Amino acid sequence: MILLTGASGFVGQALLAPLRQRHRIRIVVRDTRAAPCPQGVAIVQASLSTDQDWSAALSGVDVVVHCAARVHIMNDVVADPLAEFRRVNVAGTLHLARQAAQAGARRFVFLSSIKVNGERTLPGMPFTAEQPPAPEDAYAISKREAEDGLRVLAQETGMEVVVIRPPLVYGPGVKANFLAMMRWLARGVPLPLGGIAENRRSLVALENLVDLVATCIEHPAAANQVFLVSDGEDLSTAALLRRMAKALGRPARLISLPTAALSLAAGLIGRPGLAQRLCASLEVDIGKTKKLLAWSPPLSVDEGLRRTAEHWLNSKTGPSR
Repeated sequence: MILLTGASGFVGQALLAPLRQRHRIRIVVRDTRAAPCPQGVAIVQASLSTDQDWSAALSGVDVVVHCAARVHIMNDVVADPLAEFRRVNVAGTLHLARQAAQAGARRFVFLSSIKVNGERTLPGMPFTAEQPPAPEDAYAISKREAEDGLRVLAQETGMEVVVIRPPLVYGPGVKANFLAMMRWLARGVPLPLGGIAENRRSLVALENLVDLVATCIEHPAAANQVFLVSDGEDLSTAALLRRMAKALGRPARLISLPTAALSLAAGLIGRPGLAQRLCASLEVDIGKTKKLLAWSPPLSVDEGLRRTAEHWLNSKTGPSR
């Protein structure tokens, strides 16, 4: 039996179908009204609080796949973001994991974030799973602390822990900045990003991440390991825009401006971090993941972008809707 938390989220929803093909599953959501309702799947309403009783949800569970989290928020309005991230992502996660170990769960698969490694990489120096973590913001710090707590728990209880740190995840149904990028490209908006051609950023298609999670549920070599994941091909910002535009069947109208000008403009509008995400590099090395698990991303970047574009173009929020 698999217990899947965060089943109504972007990754959680994508995991439902492939997991159901091979396992009995039980899903956890905060709000059953907004939850997926697949036939034959038990739904549990619960929250990542330290007073949550997980005993019923964990009955008969062999593996927990933990996707639920307080996610990264661009404009957080809480008075103390770090405290709130710690309350949910650290204390709530470890509370669930302790009860999972007590209930006899064999393995706990934790969806973390590449932000645990840091925010940027130098040329030719991608992040690896073994290097010391260097989280910078409150969200990343909470994910790193949750990882640390899970490792201690694994040593104390014998429950296996698997940590997966994805970079930006895109795919059918993607939202936020990736969706905004598709809208700009579909509308033919000229974008001053054509000059950002020397950076390299790793992405991961939703289907590739789901495939790795499914592998980590069963693979014996995954026990007590940290894995990085990507599509296996890193792109500059300009290259990503051109290839996304091709997937949308639109021309990419890119204007080349110096990166210094972009950084200045981002600072003037109060979003200095935007320039870093557009201009800096963030590469991950998935060599360990491929070797230890005999795993390779099933989708190429272009196929992942094509599926993402096709889903959006046919959706209610597509460009002609």
